[in-house]
Parts: sequence; C-alpha cells; structure tokens
Amino acid sequence: MPTADNGEAAGLRVVVLGGTGYLGRRIGEAFAADGALVHLVSRNPANNDAANDGGPGPRSVRMDLLTARPRELTEFFGSVRPDVVVNAAGRVWRADEAEMTEGNADLVARVTESLAELPRGPRLIQLGTVHEYGAGTPGAGTSEDQEPAPVTPYGRTKLLGTRIVQRAAAEHGLDGVVLRLANVIGAGAPAGSLFGMVAAHLGEAARAESLGEKPDELRLPPLRAHRDVLDAHDAVDAVRAAATAPGADLRGQVVNIGRGEAVPVHALIHRMVELSGVDLPVVETAADQPVRTDAEWLQLDVSRALRLLGWQPRRTLDASLRDLLTVAAPVNGRK
Repeated sequence: MPTADNGEAAGLRVVVLGGTGYLGRRIGEAFAADGALVHLVSRNPANNDAANDGGPGPRSVRMDLLTARPRELTEFFGSVRPDVVVNAAGRVWRADEAEMTEGNADLVARVTESLAELPRGPRLIQLGTVHEYGAGTPGAGTSEDQEPAPVTPYGRTKLLGTRIVQRAAAEHGLDGVVLRLANVIGAGAPAGSLFGMVAAHLGEAARAESLGEKPDELRLPPLRAHRDVLDAHDAVDAVRAAATAPGADLRGQVVNIGRGEAVPVHALIHRMVELSGVDLPVVETAADQPVRTDAEWLQLDVSRALRLLGWQPRRTLDASLRDLLTVAAPVNGRK
C-alpha cells in the first residue's frame, strides 16, 4: 500500500461504500482533496459528470449494495484495485431489525468475502458505533476491551458487522479495522436523528419568526441521557488516519473514535436553541413520544485512537453545533 505522512492519502485508490450518505460523502471528498482516486458506491450516486469523465473529484458508481452479490462486488473491486475500502453503508433510520441486519451485517459478510478473493487485499475500514457497547458506567469511558452488550437493534446488528470483520482478519488475514464512532453531529445531520430533527425544527421556527409568526414549541422525550458526540470533521480525519496507519498495528482491531466525554443531551439541545437565536420553549414530555430503549450513558475511552492512529478530536462542541445549525437555522453568534 502506498504510504503517506500525517494522514495524507495522495496516490491511494479509495472506494467508499455508501458514498452519498451523510458520512460517506464527506469521507470521499476528503480523500479526493488529499489527492486520492476515489470511487463513491451507492444505489443513488451523485451527479458528478466531470469526475466520471476523467476530471478531478470522486467518481460515482451505481450499485445497490443491499442486493449486490459477492461475485459482483469481487468483479468491481478487481477492476478498481483499491488500496482502501471504507464501509460507510448501513441501515439505521426507518428500518426494522431484519432490514438493519441486511445492511449492517449481511453486506459486511459479502464485502469481506469479496475482498478475501483479491490477490492483493486492500485495507477495509468498517464504521461501527458506540451503540455496540450498550450501557456504559456513569462517570467513566468505555474501552475497546469491554464486552459489548447492545440494547438496540442498531447496536446489535452493527456488532454483528464488527465481528464479521474481526473473524475475516483472524481467519483470512483481511487487513480490516473497525472504527467504533460516537454519535456524529455536523451540518446536514439526518432528520431521523435527534440532533437532525431539532436542527430542522429550529429552521422552521426561524422562518416562522421571520414572518412574524409564533413558532411551535419544541416537544421532546425526557432528555436524561449523556452522550459522547463526535464532530463529523473529526470522524473523517479518523478515517483518513486509519487509511495510512501501519497495518500490523490495526489488523483486526476495534478503535473507539469520540470526544471521550459524555455530555448531557438536554444541555446540548438547549445550547442549540441558544445558538440559533430563536425564542423557542423546549418541552420535555413522554406523553406523545416513543419510548427510547438505548443506554443513558455512552462515553468512549479514546486512548487507543491516539496510540494507534495519532488521532484525537480537535473541534469544540460549539463549532459542531454551529455546523449542525448552518443549513437549518440562522446562528446568532453568541459565545
């Protein structure tokens, strides 16, 4: 594999599965900016005619990853000959456990099977999630050595994917690593997520205020949880670092990627409202909200990421929240 200093990826051939998704798109753009040759694979590829005609920028590849068979994947990987494959595909929103299993585990099995058949296997960077761990210990960070005990369908199915990568590394020598991400926030966060939903509501409230109307109150379930939240830019930088870290250190590893602290969700939501500048009441009620079953304390120990990747989070919470609000609501500039 070509080497690069300080996370630089010039000259690498990179495939991003789920390349038009929230994180996949960002990852592809970052590698392309580094000088890598990037292929973004998705069912609905972005329109990028210049790149697809040989110009700069990521190349789009149309493929339904949920139905693609191992032979189709093998032929594609064989034609591209990637140095790095990033799996940013999966299912989380508006899917039941069976559908999540298809996207978060079955797909990973087909990808690892296909990569194992290549004469020179690339590095596979699998994006995992903090929700694989289940409940954390209040006041402490969870290390990669803790036995996972997920309590949600998403966490359970993502853990299946992690174990598939680890098994392929142990049994077939796959150069695979799992980055177990905290809750990622930033501009354009999915509307199905709590933070994306709040950002969208604040955008509507801002528009109502600009028309002289009274915005609807923000009604949420009780905000008792503490969450480790990760800036999207920091998440991308972790992937870039994993792409060029020494293979002997990473093969088969799980590496936590987060801020390394648990922040009260209610404080994050109220700070979003403050930063938006919208005069909006926040009402916590369980009467008309679905019951949440995920863990109330999620905090990652990120010391392994610094040791193996030279990575640590750099962006502040306020910077992340301002980005989150950028495309949805005006930010009033308060500190």
